[in-house]
Amino acid sequence: MRVHLVNPSDSSFGIGVITPRWLYVLAAATPAKYGDPLITDETLERFQPESVQPGDVVGIGIHTGNALRGMELGKIARERGAFVVYGGIHATLYPNEAMELGGAHAIVKGDGDVIWGKVIADLLAGTAQTVYDGGRISGDQFIQARWDLAPRDKYMWASVQTVRGCPKHCSFCSVWRTDGQKPRPRTSDVVVREIVDLRRRGFRFIALADDNFYPVSLADLRLAEQQGNTARVAELQGIRSERFELMSKLSMLPKDMVFFTQITMEAGEDVQFLDAMRKANIKGALVGVESATAEGLKAVFKDFNLSGDNLIKRLQTFKEHGVHVLGSFIFGLSSDRPDTFAATAELAKRAGITFAQFVMLTPFPGTIDFDRWEKNLGENVMQVGGIPITRHWLIPAAVRPKMFSPHAIMSSEEIRERTQGVWDDFYSLPEIWKRSRCVTGIKGRLAFLFISKLYRQMYAKTGISTDSARRQKATRMARWLAIPCRKLFEAKPMPELKLPESVRAPSDLLPVLDTYSA
Repeated sequence: MRVHLVNPSDSSFGIGVITPRWLYVLAAATPAKYGDPLITDETLERFQPESVQPGDVVGIGIHTGNALRGMELGKIARERGAFVVYGGIHATLYPNEAMELGGAHAIVKGDGDVIWGKVIADLLAGTAQTVYDGGRISGDQFIQARWDLAPRDKYMWASVQTVRGCPKHCSFCSVWRTDGQKPRPRTSDVVVREIVDLRRRGFRFIALADDNFYPVSLADLRLAEQQGNTARVAELQGIRSERFELMSKLSMLPKDMVFFTQITMEAGEDVQFLDAMRKANIKGALVGVESATAEGLKAVFKDFNLSGDNLIKRLQTFKEHGVHVLGSFIFGLSSDRPDTFAATAELAKRAGITFAQFVMLTPFPGTIDFDRWEKNLGENVMQVGGIPITRHWLIPAAVRPKMFSPHAIMSSEEIRERTQGVWDDFYSLPEIWKRSRCVTGIKGRLAFLFISKLYRQMYAKTGISTDSARRQKATRMARWLAIPCRKLFEAKPMPELKLPESVRAPSDLLPVLDTYSA
């Protein structure tokens, strides 16, 4: 019997930008008596059905974007006599769907770190439950990933999680519902041990794959103080102190390391936090700007963000304190007008953000936007190939609409075309070359240009993905760009790297670390 772990994807690029962390966490959670799992990340290469034998266990993690492909793989694995298990956000939200359409024997809802071993044992004993609830485990129960099983020559960035959960409640996001609004941080020593393990292996670019690396804002503290809630103030200050302790220890690691994370716009007023990020070599962050207008921010429950000139100033603050911004913008909001697109592109340039992504509003399951959209449609639901638009993830990609929510004054095609125009404008060669001044030397600037073009090719899926032929062409181009681009992220392994003196490694972990670094 073998355990298989599969990350589904419609497109295989041969090179991955960031390691899919869950694969290697569940590999670590697989009891040793079952051997090392066979791992397939379809962003690298297609799953090979012949590798599955009767009696094997196949674990498939799905989110909404890859749910259809994941369920196709599950049916194939079940037909070959394997036990099929689904986990991930989508399986948590729609367990019956994976049972009915994906050939599942069992579903794992919530966190899989602790419960995965029991699921395997129950399947092999013939006592498996239909649904397992992994719940929301505490930070001290998070499992360090098995990075010894990750191919070093296939990923640009490794990934480490420092905290799960997000205290915000943005209408387009499901994280606060699935992972909770209470931050669940890991201890700084555990995080640093895992990062040291990765650097020993030759990874120096690390994504801190958190729901929100900035879980306590100054506004949160002010509100708790105004309410006279001393217990809440102490709790928030404790979480904040842990963040600074982690960043202090990250600053002791090799200076060639580069970290990237995800934070809210509110961090821009917390210059002490930004300075700590800079010292910790956290060079950049994905910041959810979402909209350039106050009306747009209110529509997505994100009116704690700024807009207009105040937004530009706030975004510039990040860069002034050494943190590059990957700004994320949403188009198709009810407040958007035809002139919103050009205005947003201009704002992104004036704010000096280093990278940007421009996405069209999509109602994802588990979000307020989805609930509202599904309710408003009522019985007037359009179907594509017999599949209601409210289950858009089940519609084959070749015929899936690009927009799902009707707009009052613009057609879906107009929104798509205008969104594509912003991508093309922001990532034109002249604009990329201007932004490349953030790095030094002609070699560095050329590398920046190369990476920018790859990012645009892989993630600007509106327009370049309007039909299957163009999608295939876009995938080929991204694959060609990705292979030489990965060379820019290579680093010589540092097997002798020691833990910072402030980090105490438990004696029972030392042999593991030594074995992995061999």
